[in-house]
Amino acid sequence: MTEPFSETPALCGRLRQPRQMLADQRYDGHKSIHDDAMAEGLGLSAGPIEGPTHFSQFDPLLHHVFGKAWFETGCISAHYQNMVVEGEEVRAFVEPVAAEPRFVRLWAEKRDGTPVLTGSASIGDAVGLPHELQQRIANLRPPTGLVINRDLRVGQRGAVVEKIRMGFDTHMGDHYPFTLADKLAVITEPSPWYTRESGHESPWGRPIIPTEMISVLLGSTSAQSGLSGRKPAVGLFAGQEIRLLQGPLFVDQDYELEREIIALSESARTESVWMRTRVYDAGSRALVAEMILNGAVMKASYPDYESEARALYGSA
Repeated sequence: MTEPFSETPALCGRLRQPRQMLADQRYDGHKSIHDDAMAEGLGLSAGPIEGPTHFSQFDPLLHHVFGKAWFETGCISAHYQNMVVEGEEVRAFVEPVAAEPRFVRLWAEKRDGTPVLTGSASIGDAVGLPHELQQRIANLRPPTGLVINRDLRVGQRGAVVEKIRMGFDTHMGDHYPFTLADKLAVITEPSPWYTRESGHESPWGRPIIPTEMISVLLGSTSAQSGLSGRKPAVGLFAGQEIRLLQGPLFVDQDYELEREIIALSESARTESVWMRTRVYDAGSRALVAEMILNGAVMKASYPDYESEARALYGSA
């Protein structure tokens, strides 16, 4: 017997204080849930930090487990549990699974143990692996009383092929009112592979886009798709999966995006659109990445929710 213990211990990152970058975010002519006043009006203590910001804290741990393959064929799948506001400390954990060396469980929590997110990660072919969002989608019940999202349908595709590029100084629009350079100045886990000064030293010979900023790249043009519910309504990210197929994604590279609704759901407080975004290299049209996003809108933020629910279904 060469190993004295039967289980591999979980890896644990350092406590970090992620920064709020979306206080000035706007869409549909109004501020978002990340604005303090808007958040407080919906019963929250302050504008929360966007969920994928926490993905950066997993990158060093997952690179430690999987090596550079993490940035080439990595998949991170997470369900967001509790919001984090600026000033709170968060720690990331990764737990290897002995029976599957390509797959790990992961979670993040605040200093006091409050859960932030739970999920999974892998490298290589992710088909058949028990990833967090795949399991949640499989267990969804068909919605019976959609109001805000009643005009949307599973299988509905975006109106256009969206063209996108992220340079260091590219302003990513009203949805993301900051640049990659702004993010790199405050990112919780800096890396020379991300930077304009040293990115050429990465294994791929050029700067790569951090995992959390893939969400920004793919989300910045989402309004072009036309795949949104009735307005005005305030949304938030409830879960997210980013999967690299031929990664990394690179700074100053042209990509094309195609979107499709793969599920619709509802809870007592929200209605959700589960959207798959496929990322293609603009030159070769090779499929290089995919994202699944559970975009939830808060029923209480839609002014006519109760009256329209009564008219449609006989009750609010």
